[in-house]
Amino acid sequence: MRLRAPLPGWSASADVVVIGSGVAGLTTALQIRSHNLSVMLITKAQVDEGSTKWAQGGIAAALGPGDSPEDHERDTLVAGAGLCDLPAVKVLVTEGPEAVRRLIARGAVFDKSETGEIALTREGGHLRNRILHAGGDATGAEVSRALLAAVSKDPGIEVIEHALVLDALKGPSGRVCGVTLHVIGEGSRDGVGQILARAVVLATGGLGQVYSQTTNPAVSTGDGVALALRAGADVADVEFIQFHPTVLYMGENSRGQQPLISEAVRGEGAFLVNDRGERFMKDVHPLADLAPRDVVAKEISRQMSKSGAKHVWLDAREIKDFADRFPTIHASCKEQGINPATDLIPVAPASHYASGGIRTDLNGHSSVPGLYAVGETACTGAHGANRLASNSLLEGLVFGARIAEDIAKNLQTWEDPITPDPIEILISPSVRGKLQRAMSRGAAVVRSEKSLKETLVTLERLKDATTIYANVDAWETTNLYLLATAIARSALDRTESRGSHWREDFADTSNSWKKRIHQGLDEIGNWRTSYEEVFDDLSIMHK
Repeated sequence: MRLRAPLPGWSASADVVVIGSGVAGLTTALQIRSHNLSVMLITKAQVDEGSTKWAQGGIAAALGPGDSPEDHERDTLVAGAGLCDLPAVKVLVTEGPEAVRRLIARGAVFDKSETGEIALTREGGHLRNRILHAGGDATGAEVSRALLAAVSKDPGIEVIEHALVLDALKGPSGRVCGVTLHVIGEGSRDGVGQILARAVVLATGGLGQVYSQTTNPAVSTGDGVALALRAGADVADVEFIQFHPTVLYMGENSRGQQPLISEAVRGEGAFLVNDRGERFMKDVHPLADLAPRDVVAKEISRQMSKSGAKHVWLDAREIKDFADRFPTIHASCKEQGINPATDLIPVAPASHYASGGIRTDLNGHSSVPGLYAVGETACTGAHGANRLASNSLLEGLVFGARIAEDIAKNLQTWEDPITPDPIEILISPSVRGKLQRAMSRGAAVVRSEKSLKETLVTLERLKDATTIYANVDAWETTNLYLLATAIARSALDRTESRGSHWREDFADTSNSWKKRIHQGLDEIGNWRTSYEEVFDDLSIMHK
């Protein structure tokens, strides 16, 4: 399958094409350059507009006294609710400290304690202080700044901005040998073109725009995951959408990206209360307000459902120097007329992070030769049913480096693309709002067989709204349609509650579902489903 689009009007080439300019894409590109290979870095908007810049939390790594990769591993497995791949978790936590040191060597500056050491804090689900922060609540911005500075100094990395990747190109062997893309610009690289490469790395970030409310920026329409589906790759764990429990509530009519209130605020002592002023998390989980995100999001949803309220409240009034500790959050609150020093902050869950994505091995290979995936676009198995706080930036650092090493060791020869006659699809952008509302209503924090079937019926109906006008809005809407369908199908299939997947009609976790759901599309566009037994060792969690 492919998106309906004009034929490429121009062509370029590089050893490796990296799609995405967040922590995963930038790290991969820089590591590839250490092997003296040329890189074409494609980004959808400006190079610094991805999700990484918005990450308020930090980077988790076992760098502090008394901490260890084994402790980090245990906390990751607990959060993952029995669906983590133990080998992937081990890679993440053991290679994480060195990946962070590499980032520091590239110029990233993290907050220091009074003694001059890197200050380590806690976030939900962590039993030790192991979170590095920068600028209080601006870690992602600092990571992005440092990596972009390194990229800008490297003449072997060519950056193409304002470019939406469309589809993969394949050679006679069936291996991916490049991509088609649409560039909004002037000159020789304007409109639809193609870039040929010896390997393609998808690092396009998240898919939060599939819901009405999200913490993700407008560019997060899951373009890489949709491309991989059309290319025949498997996706996995897509039902596990993490909803950030504390997103600033901006009113019923708010849409798109919403400001999140980092759980680091709760780490500093803030707590949740309902409309009656009751602290409701103390009786729900031993970690109370610092419980894993899925636990907090579910309980907030329960409280809202019980009272009919549109949000709950976060009480941060006892945090000293809030504006200095959390300047970004403070500014967002002030824009809404809220003073965290004196006012309660209205918060509600919103789509935040996709634990699933393109299924990869430990070196980033998808099930299609020549096509790699990294970061939120990928499903390494490290997050399981629920990502542990601040493991996301770490994953991009660790697996980006592994992909670069694999490409350098196994660099393929050039292939020219073949032009088969695939099925073309293009859905009208007029249905985008209906799609998002359907997903928010039926496939968000709380799900059931009834709500998910209704969502799939709506999506099937929206599929008929096709258009002949190929443009960015139509391509994005088509990508969102594929992702929404995959999410709803997997959520309906998994008849249990686990991690960030909560079924009202199947409230318990079932041992029979200790497996990963794979989704894919066959050559004529029909959905296929398969299952993968999960390798983890739950005894690790009880040591």
